[in-house]
Amino acid sequence: MRLPEPRGGVSEALVQALTGSPGSFARLAPAAHTDEPWLDDDLQLALWVLYELHYRGFDEVDPDWDWDPELIRLRAGLEARFLDGLRAVVTIPDERSVPTALTALTSADAGPSMSRFLQRKATLGQFREFVVHRSVYHLKEADPHSWGIPRLGGRPKAALIEIQADEYGGGRVERMHSELFRTTMERLDLDAGYGAYVDHVSAPTLATSNLMSLFGLHRRWLPALLGHLAAFEMTSSLPNRRYANGLRRLGGDADATRFYDEHVTADAVHEQIAAHDLCGGYVAEHPDQARDVLFGAACGLQLDAFAAEWILDRWENGTTALRRPLAPDDTLAIPA
Repeated sequence: MRLPEPRGGVSEALVQALTGSPGSFARLAPAAHTDEPWLDDDLQLALWVLYELHYRGFDEVDPDWDWDPELIRLRAGLEARFLDGLRAVVTIPDERSVPTALTALTSADAGPSMSRFLQRKATLGQFREFVVHRSVYHLKEADPHSWGIPRLGGRPKAALIEIQADEYGGGRVERMHSELFRTTMERLDLDAGYGAYVDHVSAPTLATSNLMSLFGLHRRWLPALLGHLAAFEMTSSLPNRRYANGLRRLGGDADATRFYDEHVTADAVHEQIAAHDLCGGYVAEHPDQARDVLFGAACGLQLDAFAAEWILDRWENGTTALRRPLAPDDTLAIPA
């Protein structure tokens, strides 16, 4: 994967430094504060690059950059702005029992319905744009949440491993969810390379991916990581049914829709495990961390709503939802 094109002063300084030797990054003055950091292209791209150093890295970047002290200092400052913005907009329900509170959160989610639009109205070109946005996460699906495994024990650990085992296809490469998504991309004539479309997607899309990495990399945010995963699983089954039906409406075959069809079944089971065994079990052991579990869930739901709103607003105005447009609708057809 190549380094992306910068989107502002912070990401430009970062990308430029990463082409050199570790230890050469100059300390940056704090970037301007924004009340909506999920809309800040420079901040979100810089965070995404910093996080990717801990996943697969970049072709031209020395792996010794991963824990460079100045990069960690920069990352901490960007994360603080990101979290401050989220704290200002998310609402955490009364704790009661955490599974009950998670149900209240996910049931009350009132963001724009991307899944209904894709099921009923989207053109093939719009569906391809949606897949491009989702590729930033789905090509590494489950990886951010797997950072929680070594930090857990007992019932919560077993629950997380059960969920992740399904995400990774039970050890069969052709059933890994990231590989199923790669097939969907290929059937839609898209580049299925890891990180291929980062330069195409918006700040809100990067923010949804960055949130998982932020929670996953910090042991302090383990409960938020678990809450995020629970909300993710509890709001997945019905939308994926709609995505699959929308793609079939547009001519998608069984290979193209398998990723979505798989999630209809798998996530209906996962949502119970995540809410009760994972989050409920964790809070039973750590009752003082219940609000952090719910904070993680609320942040994930809120950022998903922001990203959907950003994309749908552009489609409703007749424009592309990508920074770089793909081919026009009328030149496309799903391969037979």
